[in-house]
Amino acid sequence: MTLDPIGTVRSCFGGKFAVPRQPGLCPSAFGELVLHPPFRSPEAVRGLDGFSHLWLIFGFHETAGQGWKPTVRPPRLGGNTRIGVFASRSTFRPNHLGLSLVRLEGIESSGPEHPVLKLGGLDLIDGTPVYDIKPYLPYAEALPGATAGFATDPIPRLTVELTDKAAADLAPLSARARTLIREALALDPRPPAGSTDPHRIYGAHLCGHNVRFTISDSVCTIIEAPNLDS
Repeated sequence: MTLDPIGTVRSCFGGKFAVPRQPGLCPSAFGELVLHPPFRSPEAVRGLDGFSHLWLIFGFHETAGQGWKPTVRPPRLGGNTRIGVFASRSTFRPNHLGLSLVRLEGIESSGPEHPVLKLGGLDLIDGTPVYDIKPYLPYAEALPGATAGFATDPIPRLTVELTDKAAADLAPLSARARTLIREALALDPRPPAGSTDPHRIYGAHLCGHNVRFTISDSVCTIIEAPNLDS
């Protein structure tokens, strides 16, 4: 079977660092799915606007050339404990396919690329190829009694603070984009087994800005966030 992408995601996440590890963890995250010809047809999405959420089957395109591993070290276990790849959502999978539940915020029905699906709560980086779309069915897929193995505890969040320089750099962004940046950094994007140096400066490509920050104890401080286009 040959898989051809039906579209490509344009996302507020310019790189994989600081992307939430699951969909919905950053409710303010935004993006859009641009369909490729011949799938770029109003007929192909007829009736989709009646659904609030969509399943996207996508490709881990940035790690596809790195092969797969039978065991992985999930961040939820501190990055030191190994489990089977099929008990995880690791990017290093045999077929490099991912599944993401996103919010459908609208369908743009005009313009040269229409129809364009407007998405929220996504966890996909800019340029992600999408192979299929399926509507989410609450009556069949919302399972209150389901168990989650090792991923049961809520994810802790950091307090996010901005310097005056960072606040000025981010001022031109929309309120949603500024909220998204706070949400993403509050999840602590550092590798679980990585550096804990409070003076180390990290950088994340978010909403077209190079957001540079430090983390000390439970506080993330955004130092500056220059526009990548300037």
